[in-house]
Amino acid sequence: MQTTRIEITQHGGVEQMALVTAQLPELGAGEVLLKHLAIGVNFIDTYHRSGLYPLTMPSGLGLEACGVIEAVGHGIHDLKIGDRVAYAGGAVGAYATHRIVAADKLVLVPEAIPDAVAAGTLLRGMTAQYLLKRTFPVQAGQTILFHAAAGGVGQIACQWAQALGVTVIGTVGSKEKAVQASAYCDHVIDYHDADWVAQVRELTEGQGVSVVYDGVGEATFAGSLDCLAVRGLLASFGNASGAVSSFNLGLLAQKGSLFVTRPTLAHYTRNRAELVETAQDYFAALAKSWITPQIGQTYALADVQQAHLDLAARRTTGSTILLP
Repeated sequence: MQTTRIEITQHGGVEQMALVTAQLPELGAGEVLLKHLAIGVNFIDTYHRSGLYPLTMPSGLGLEACGVIEAVGHGIHDLKIGDRVAYAGGAVGAYATHRIVAADKLVLVPEAIPDAVAAGTLLRGMTAQYLLKRTFPVQAGQTILFHAAAGGVGQIACQWAQALGVTVIGTVGSKEKAVQASAYCDHVIDYHDADWVAQVRELTEGQGVSVVYDGVGEATFAGSLDCLAVRGLLASFGNASGAVSSFNLGLLAQKGSLFVTRPTLAHYTRNRAELVETAQDYFAALAKSWITPQIGQTYALADVQQAHLDLAARRTTGSTILLP
């Protein structure tokens, strides 16, 4: 069985991504053959491509997709040919027309959820789930700060937090994104404003927020600490503006006995039970209409270079999809 996939042979810019035809290995026990229907593009894909998160070469790219099972290996009893499934995380290689995937990484997709929503939001939805429910379990009446509120994770997490009774302050990087985020944030701030930290303090009557969810990284890290209430938590879960290299640990004491964590989805879905529970909680929130995901833009698999360029330049909103 052959597949058409995006492959890189060395780390670097978007020019390293090439569309190639490759032979798939034999289907093993516990594995299924998927025909992809839609593929999600995430910021972590750019980290894998650039080498921020190094890969063994040659390598595919992509962590998220929705597809139909075309063949099933030995030892699989809960999935069958024809099932529509999705995955998010695990080994890279989602940028492909067909792929062999370990069955224990797959979750069944409810009939009401479109291919693009399953492919383009499962990673983001499960990220929002662990951030809001486990990294810092938000409670009704709390005020939180969520950076990049118009982004893929931000739009889902902010809607979900509001449904849980939380007051949401969202930051964005442009007037256009401010308009979008105002639909699901109680307050919207442009983090390019020199006084954005002061604005957060003013909105919280000087107290600060219980938690800051920061996927931006270097550009907002220091300011995020200054937005926290005493014993508040900064969940730094991404590096869209660059990695946070180091900081003085003593600042946490000076600024109010603060907490900082660098969580990842992989550590919150370490086994199949955690994976299924996380995905089902997200699907349930979708079913309750707590969240209306935005599929912002769609590209052909062959146009993946442009997709990465647009993502890096912050020209995207919501989720980005590749169609095989």
